[in-house]
Amino acid sequence: MHTQLDRTDRKILVELQKDGRISNVELAKRIGLSATPCLERVKKLEREGFIKGYKAVVDPVKLGQGLLVFVEVTINKNSPDVFERFNEAVKQHDEIIECHLVSGNFDFLLKTRVTDMSEYRGVLGEILLKLPNINESRTYVVMEEVKGEEGEIIKPCAP
Repeated sequence: MHTQLDRTDRKILVELQKDGRISNVELAKRIGLSATPCLERVKKLEREGFIKGYKAVVDPVKLGQGLLVFVEVTINKNSPDVFERFNEAVKQHDEIIECHLVSGNFDFLLKTRVTDMSEYRGVLGEILLKLPNINESRTYVVMEEVKGEEGEIIKPCAP
């Protein structure tokens, strides 16, 4: 059962998504509460799982991960546990930033970031195509990031 969020809770969530390091005093000021009730609401939102955590948003280009790549994957559905095996294998690779089971003409949409196309060729050959039950893959290299979610986990390149 989902707890209903009121307008104030939603304002808190909006402000914390903009700046997770905002002080409680400043947050309270922005949403029109005093500090103590604001902190109580934040703690409740954390306890109930509306706030899953806090993290730093890093610049993938500065970390040498400027090339964003999406990969469509189709798998052979030759056993009942094929999806579970694929899911577990994907979780073992930090190079795969996101993995989504989707409906449509393919099964999974993967997201990865790399330095350049040469590195991606390595990720494709050494990781992606070795995932269990891969039948087919299609790669889409992003030319420009127009709008995206900030805060993805990016594996820093070795120096």
